[in-house]
Amino acid sequence: MPYIVDIQTSFPDNYYSQQELIQSITKALEGKIRNTSRIETIHSNVLVEGRHLAVPLEKYFQLESFDEKNNLFIEKAVDLSTDAISKILKNNNLQAKDIGSLWSNTVTGFAIPSIESRVMNRLPFSSKTKRVPLMGLGCMAGVAGINRIADYLKAYPDEAVIFSSVELCSLTVQMSDISVANLISIGLFGDGAASVLMVGDNHPLSKTAPIEWKSSRSIFFPDTQDVMGWKVGEKGLNIVLSKSVPDLTEKALPEPLNEFLSENQLELSQIDSFFAHPGGPKVLLALEKVLDLPEKGLKHSWDSLAKNGNMSSVSVLDIFKRNMENKTPELSGKNIISVAMGPAFSAELGLLKWK
Repeated sequence: MPYIVDIQTSFPDNYYSQQELIQSITKALEGKIRNTSRIETIHSNVLVEGRHLAVPLEKYFQLESFDEKNNLFIEKAVDLSTDAISKILKNNNLQAKDIGSLWSNTVTGFAIPSIESRVMNRLPFSSKTKRVPLMGLGCMAGVAGINRIADYLKAYPDEAVIFSSVELCSLTVQMSDISVANLISIGLFGDGAASVLMVGDNHPLSKTAPIEWKSSRSIFFPDTQDVMGWKVGEKGLNIVLSKSVPDLTEKALPEPLNEFLSENQLELSQIDSFFAHPGGPKVLLALEKVLDLPEKGLKHSWDSLAKNGNMSSVSVLDIFKRNMENKTPELSGKNIISVAMGPAFSAELGLLKWK
């Protein structure tokens, strides 16, 4: 079976408290919104304490064109991805040339050539390294990326693979959009990058890896494309975010989840750890009901949301990392479920095991 060896994160230097952001955004939207007190209400209700931003706060109010935003996205995304990948190589005594395949993911900007190819011009990867860029999976890409790499490693058990995800959500902000969905987005999303090192069964690092990957399930809910995603316009990416997401999570996820567990001869009561993407407070509460957990039972998901906001696909990788850093000896041999949801509307599940 494939193994997860390590996860490393990288964040922009610019970190602001939610109160600082509320004050700046309220000032920027004066005259555009009749009742600016709504901004503080909305941004306080998402339970985010602070967020990293790709560029200094004052610069966002000077950005006008999609060109400007996307050029900044490429610059900062390559910097953060290079940093996270460098950390993971150093932490595991590897060189870039030891990596058989390099996967990248984002949904918050466009880069052709893709981000991982630009990183390869900074770090000495082999020219034979297989590149796999992902695009469009949104928040669920963290879990989906790990699952697809696990599929790959079953065919190439001698290899080491790095999955690099970067999301600079702040560079998608549309300050002219005063819809509730966009106001929530401005208050909820943050920036960051994460890299995952995975190896196949025959790789030496499989012996010391903390997590063994077991199985996965992709879930597609038909005719839900308007629930979550982006609309692409001349000014860039415009958020699509329906208020039905928590309700859909609570009603539609249990059946496929239980089917997935049953196929693996398991019940929900036999799962000891949950790595769940924190879409927002209402989504986390819905997930806790689905997973039969007490309120705030998804501790690391709540903590990641509070400290970093929703970083799209990067959030669940941050939650993997937090769980791995807090693993206790009694968890050895116990089961893990990873879960994230994203555009289409879709979900991705992973079954893993602590070693």
